[in-house]
Amino acid sequence: MHKCQEVAAKFLSEWFAADETFALLVRLPDEARTLQRILRVADLMKSNYLGWLAFENCRGGNVYFSINPLVPDATRRTKDAVAEAKALYLDLDSDGDAKLAAIRHSESVPQPSAMIQTSTGKYQVLWRVHGFTISEQEAMLKVLAENFGGDRACTDCARVFRLPGFFNRKYTPAPLVTVEIGGNQPVYCPADFRIDLPVVETLESTAIRPAKPGESRTQSEADWRWVIAQLRAGNPPNEVVRILTASRHDKPNPIYYAQRTVDVASAVIWARKGIDGESIVRRLGERNSSKTTEIAATALRFVERFRIHHPKEN
Repeated sequence: MHKCQEVAAKFLSEWFAADETFALLVRLPDEARTLQRILRVADLMKSNYLGWLAFENCRGGNVYFSINPLVPDATRRTKDAVAEAKALYLDLDSDGDAKLAAIRHSESVPQPSAMIQTSTGKYQVLWRVHGFTISEQEAMLKVLAENFGGDRACTDCARVFRLPGFFNRKYTPAPLVTVEIGGNQPVYCPADFRIDLPVVETLESTAIRPAKPGESRTQSEADWRWVIAQLRAGNPPNEVVRILTASRHDKPNPIYYAQRTVDVASAVIWARKGIDGESIVRRLGERNSSKTTEIAATALRFVERFRIHHPKEN
């Protein structure tokens, strides 16, 4: 088990910075309970956490780590305790080899930073990223799962993955969890993923799911409400795009972000007025918008979903 501990220590020290906080978990199926420790990489050897993991793994426990770092004073692994979006990921639990090949040959996503093989034909694919908010990370995880056939339940920011170096005790005999690290270990930004986020679902969530007491809204949701108000007031779409572009230099591609937000908002407003899909596509085309058919379909789906959730407002 010393070799297992070495593999795990090397992976964790490469994945997390020395001052980042993360969680280690052991799930003991026979005892129906979970053991969790929250620590930093520097604590691994000092308190012999890896020896503890090896002991629990030998007696049937499955070993996991939190994919995103936690805030320094975290005592639990909850969504509120997640410090930042460190990765995008996919859990390929069926037809893994074929799906992994599709990812590697895709022009829509960059090459993975790491591939954890949990058993024969099953993989957990990781992309190291920066520049994603937590809500944007979770939205992109759903899109990736939809596009590449990943587990759609594996899309929350507090997710844990199997730790390389230990055995997967789900099976008998237990396979060793291994990891393949990508070439030069780049850190990817949102612009590297050429898959559109589901704008309506992420930006107008307030319309379907009211905010909980004390819950803060994202800047993107504030942008969405502002754009809707501007368009309803009759302000020219190109002027709305210009102002939004100037205010969101934090985005990898502010012009694309602003144009798409205004296009989707326009399509939603038209759909609410009863304008059909073909007419929405034509109107967007008159603006030289891109992906007009997809935007129209997204707007129509949203309006229908809104009617289901808010029948009294129709």
